[in-house]
Order: sequence, then structure tokens, then C-alpha cells
Amino acid sequence: MGRIADTPWRHPMNIEQARFNMVEQQIRPWDVLDQDVLDLLYVVPREEFVPPAHRALAFTDMEIPIGDGERMWAPKMEARVLQELALRKVDRVLEVGTGSGYLTALLAHRAAHVNSVEIRPALAAFGKANLERHGADNVTLEVGDAARDWPQYAPYDVVVLTGSTPVLPQTWLARLAPGGRLFAVVGDAPVMTARIVHCSAPGAFRTVELFETMLAPLANAEQPPRFRF
Repeated sequence: MGRIADTPWRHPMNIEQARFNMVEQQIRPWDVLDQDVLDLLYVVPREEFVPPAHRALAFTDMEIPIGDGERMWAPKMEARVLQELALRKVDRVLEVGTGSGYLTALLAHRAAHVNSVEIRPALAAFGKANLERHGADNVTLEVGDAARDWPQYAPYDVVVLTGSTPVLPQTWLARLAPGGRLFAVVGDAPVMTARIVHCSAPGAFRTVELFETMLAPLANAEQPPRFRF
């Protein structure tokens, strides 16, 4: 007996039902209640940023492989971070790790401009193609290593690190404009903490710990001093 293809979408209505279920069953229960954020999930088609081989998984509660050993965040993570950052139309954003470009597109809808940096050229090309197809015109994409710093367009109103970092480089705090926010997942497995750092004034910072999670580290992320025996 032949295997049935693993796509649940034989009709556009099925896609919209799957999207609705994602929002109502995964994202709302994770304390994402900002209606603007929820509405945006219907505007930016997540399935168009997923590699074709995994498109049937676009609305599932999991990280999706996108190549080069990297994965898209789970949908609830994307929505929760977007809500916590409280982006404004005047914000200048730096995203470290373009990946599929989906989070980039969400950020671009809420901000004035997004600079996104990807260290892996193949992933950068994948994200760029997705964003061009989506028509994001307030995004600047670059290939490079921004795990510890990216000063070119600083200061930033928002910085998002899409991979974890064992320790948060202090250089990032210096790149935040007054009123700026930085999202990072900090720590080593098995315990990492998602946090937002708020810059209230030059040199004045307040950290809010959001939730515990696990996230693959950024390539070349800063490491803490290790004891040697």
C-alpha cells in the first residue's frame, strides 16, 4: 500500500485552518495576547519561509530544520519574542542570524528598518530569496559574524540574537540606544534563560528574565572563562 504524502494542505482553506489552530492552540496559551502580534501571524505566510521538504510542518509546535544544521524557532517562540520586544514603527533593529527570514519579516512589519546578519552564506541566500518573494523593502541583509558585535549601524533600538550565547557579550549593551531592548537566550545546556535587557539611559540597564528554554548556540558565541586543571 503506497504511503500517503505528508502534506495536510490540499485546499487553501486547510492552510488557513492550520494557521488558525497554530495561533489558538500554541501561541495564545503561551501568553501571547497582543492582538497586533496575533494579526501579523495571518499576514506573513510562515509556510513560504519553510524549506519545501518540511512545508507540512510549518504550523507545528517544533523547530524546523532549514539547512546547515540550523532550525527555525517554534511558532510560539517567534510570537512571544515579538510581543516582549514591543516594537515601534521608529525602531531600528539588528537581527543576528537571518535563518529562513521569517522572523526578519515579522520584525520588518513592526519596525522602521531591520539589519539582519547571517554567518552561513547558503542560509543567507535562502533567507534573502524568501524575503524578496515576500516583498520586504525595509530590510538590509548581510553575510558576516555578528555573534559578539556588529557596530556598523549602531546604536540600535532593538537587538535580537536568534541563537543562544553562553554569556552575553557586554559589547551589545553598548550598542543599545536609550530606550533600546535586547533579546537573548543566555546560558549552557541544559538550562538556558530567555531574557530582555532594557537600556533606560547610557550605561543603565535592566534585565527581565522571561522563561527557560533550550536553543542552539550562535556560531562563535562568546564563551565564559573555563577552569583548567
